[in-house]
Amino acid sequence: MAAEQVSGPETGTVRVDAWIWSVRLTKTRSIAATACRAGHVRVNGERAKPAQTVRAGDEVRLFHAGRERIVVVKRPVSKRVGAPVAAECLIDKSPPPPTPTEAAALGLRDRGTGRPTKRDRREIQSLRGR
Repeated sequence: MAAEQVSGPETGTVRVDAWIWSVRLTKTRSIAATACRAGHVRVNGERAKPAQTVRAGDEVRLFHAGRERIVVVKRPVSKRVGAPVAAECLIDKSPPPPTPTEAAALGLRDRGTGRPTKRDRREIQSLRGR
């Protein structure tokens, strides 16, 4: 039965939005498809549409939840799998998430402080290195 959860052996490919969802990089498939349409997903350096296929060895970059995830497809799966199986389906090359003190240094604003002024925006961009 576990073989049914893995993509078909005849193709060895699966849609990028389905793969991102099935290996638990996003919570839902619609979030994964929306990230693809917004340009937050790249496959081998190229911007990916939701229906683009991925195969073993492809590098997938996903910007989601405030951080960039860089993973290499080890095994394409089309159905959502458990966390231990999902860990076997990818090689995670992502940088570690920033610590809370590093995140504070990046210019995050306190909740309820309102919209940043032009001066605030410029200071935030200079802190982020843009």
